Amino acid sequence: MANNITFTMIKPDAVAAGHTGAILAQIAAAGFRISAMKMTQLSPAKAGEFYEVHKERPFYGELVDFMSSGPIVAAILEKTNAVEDFRKLIGATDPSKAEPGTIRALYAKNVGENAVHGSDSDENALIEGAFHFAGVEKF
Repeated sequence: MANNITFTMIKPDAVAAGHTGAILAQIAAAGFRISAMKMTQLSPAKAGEFYEVHKERPFYGELVDFMSSGPIVAAILEKTNAVEDFRKLIGATDPSKAEPGTIRALYAKNVGENAVHGSDSDENALIEGAFHFAGVEKF
């Protein structure tokens, strides 16, 4: 059974470009409830820990550098079928392949600077949400 939560981060490129409000509005319009949210900046060590699953991949160093380059907005979102519905809302990792109207089609610069992160499974949604939020920060 689905957890009905997912985790997202509005990445440094989208925050710096001033797209935070528009992205949050699109998330709300799609029927997601925000149960936790904060603006923060990941240190290189924390970004490396979060993306450790990619440690052996050639883009890992660039990813860590990018994700620690500026503020992010982290959020836990609730909705029936949250992970799958959010993945549809954000679109393909490559914004040139993302469906029109998706968050990445609208706000991402390229594959590396793709505006938002979205959990890829119910299990990862729980892990990623717990990485960023203590229990008292979830509502």
